[in-house]
Amino acid sequence: MRRSLLSFALAVVTALATVTVSPPAAASTGEEEIDYHEWSGITAFRTGQTDGVRATGRGLRLVRPTGVEDGVEYGTWTSPWYAPGFDATELIASWNATTPAGTWVTIEASARTDSGEHTAWYVLGRWAFGDGDIERTTVAGQRDEHAAVYVDTLAAAEGVKFRSYRLRITLHRLESSSATPLVRSVGAMTSNVPDRFEVPISQPDVARGIELPVPRYAQNLHSGNYPEYGGGGQNWCSPTSTEMVVEYWGRGPSPSELSWLPDDYVDPTVAHAARHTYDYSYEGTGNWPFNTAYAAHYGLHGHVTRLHSLAELERYVARGIPVITSVSFLESELDGAGYGTNGHLMVVVGFTDEGDVIVNDPASNTTEGVRNVYRREQFETVWQRTKRHTADGGVAGGPGGIAYIIHP
Repeated sequence: MRRSLLSFALAVVTALATVTVSPPAAASTGEEEIDYHEWSGITAFRTGQTDGVRATGRGLRLVRPTGVEDGVEYGTWTSPWYAPGFDATELIASWNATTPAGTWVTIEASARTDSGEHTAWYVLGRWAFGDGDIERTTVAGQRDEHAAVYVDTLAAAEGVKFRSYRLRITLHRLESSSATPLVRSVGAMTSNVPDRFEVPISQPDVARGIELPVPRYAQNLHSGNYPEYGGGGQNWCSPTSTEMVVEYWGRGPSPSELSWLPDDYVDPTVAHAARHTYDYSYEGTGNWPFNTAYAAHYGLHGHVTRLHSLAELERYVARGIPVITSVSFLESELDGAGYGTNGHLMVVVGFTDEGDVIVNDPASNTTEGVRNVYRREQFETVWQRTKRHTADGGVAGGPGGIAYIIHP
């Protein structure tokens, strides 16, 4: 399960994917403003400021640490200021990095507001693939007059917008180690869209009749397992979905990496993904960029974004790229699901000839029950809306088109 996204203004939006993989953007409603920008490759990294870090053909490396604190060496890379071309209300960062034992990274963001003020630096994650040196975590309690951090999302305060931003990534290693993190990319999605309970329903497009052969895993087979990593079941929808896509691309953990699990454990790669996406502050596995960073550990490229519509998502499927989506709904709002949820992740793997959505929905008690077909208009609504009514008559936030884009 993933919490509903909150912000000062509850402004949740749709977004473009990276330039390297995205098809032309689907037509928007004319309301939302969205952008995803990424720095990767030696040319892009050299536009930033390095301090103890070197940009190489493979990525950012720690070469001459600029400081030592409590037995930990570090250096930083800071991006240039980037303006998305509109005033944004939210920012979600993504990164792709390799962190050998004894190393980790910290990701931060700072913004220039529409009134010209500079915000503080906000920590969006302290991350390592492993859990032997640090507890992989976000930082709770970050809030001031400009913004607040909700798990992995930087949200502007009411009356404030982000006109531009910069990212900073700190590469850490134990003073006793000569290893270094290797950062291959750093990016962020920024967005601004009005609140909405209803969304336009897109017409079926280029992926009609396509179904990708994505492996199927059921999260409920793990209910109650490994409470130190969230306890399986509904709490493991995100890593279960991520692992399905990682294995679709022929990647994933080796037998030796799975040796910490019992030999007879069912679907051990799902538990492995849960362990390595667990956020020790949030106390769950639903941190969006922690999941795409997990995929990147296995040589894939992953980032979090928002998409405009199912028509835009179809263009990924037509190119062979399954898309992980965030949804929230009452049981009555998604025919065939058989449950309601405040926040859930599932994989869109294809479309019927009529344009309905074929998903691998991990909320199942059996592997056979993972494949489902949901009505297009219902799915697009529960994925794209930014506000929804709850069972008790209240109002809550919606996912606003959140998607994980994972590919080689």
